[in-house]
Amino acid sequence: MKAITFQDKQSLRYEDIPDPTILQDGDAIVRVHIAGVCGSDLHVYHGRETGIDCGTAMGHEFVGEIVETGGAVQGFRKGDIVISPFTTNCGICYFCTIGLTCRCVHNQFYGWREKGEGLHGGQAEYVRVPMADTTLMLLPEGVSQKAGLMLGDNFSTGYYCAEQADIQANGTYAILGCGSVGLMAILAVRMLAAEHIYAIDAIPERLQKAKSFGAIPINFKTQNPVEIIMDATKDIGVDAVLEVVGSSEASSMAMRLVRPGGIISTVGVHTTPFAFSPADAYDKNLIFKIGRCPARHYMTKLTDKLTTFDTKISSVITHEFDLAEGVEAYRIFDKKEDGCIKSVLRS
Repeated sequence: MKAITFQDKQSLRYEDIPDPTILQDGDAIVRVHIAGVCGSDLHVYHGRETGIDCGTAMGHEFVGEIVETGGAVQGFRKGDIVISPFTTNCGICYFCTIGLTCRCVHNQFYGWREKGEGLHGGQAEYVRVPMADTTLMLLPEGVSQKAGLMLGDNFSTGYYCAEQADIQANGTYAILGCGSVGLMAILAVRMLAAEHIYAIDAIPERLQKAKSFGAIPINFKTQNPVEIIMDATKDIGVDAVLEVVGSSEASSMAMRLVRPGGIISTVGVHTTPFAFSPADAYDKNLIFKIGRCPARHYMTKLTDKLTTFDTKISSVITHEFDLAEGVEAYRIFDKKEDGCIKSVLRS
């Protein structure tokens, strides 16, 4: 089959790799219809994540069609259109039962193979899904595949970030980063009834989209977010900062914007040091929440919102490419060219 594969730092390839096969009775083979290119894929692309085998199929977001199942799979059959979260989960371990599916003891992350072990990703014609019964979900009737793709990662992650921020209707909030997860966080804050939202980024197209979702846009390259927000809050600060970037600069900005006793909710993948210490957090009575979204848990929780918000959720997908154009799709996404917020690859 064809796939977009990791080769080296900023080096991908569209090439043939072996078709996936059923290895365990709980496996399913999915023919991929669309696969997302995610901001966290860029950590691999830029070599910030080490140890991944050369030739690993990239990507952890996909929607597709079941073409084969192992003998133990009961919940799906050939022809079903399914969504997957970005990690597999067993559904019965302690962490799965408390809703922390991202920390399942049998968890595997798509697009991560080391020394020949692990899973190929979804930016391929086919993908093997272990523990299919508890990992996959049927695409809800009447929901677009694009919205389904977003549910498996970005929408779930944005909503999780908002819930961790303890959104209140009369609160004031700041979102740092207006990529697809940040935009979903804005949408989630609005779903949770808050109206006073600031969106901070430097890319005009993303700020315009944030504004259309109901946030006040601030371009940190041409404006001073701290001055603007402190002036608006009478030098108090926001009740919570939703940080989806995962950089030292973002954590520094978050600390400057949040009020004493406020919350920083972080879902950005951090590969750089934090800009503040536990002592800094103590001195501000800070509530700090961080971690990977338990996407499979949230997929079930948020299904009913997909029909109502399908168009808005799907609208952050600005670019579509054929799988064969995947290497170029990464370049455009990485360079943020042509107003690219999020891309999908079609197999």
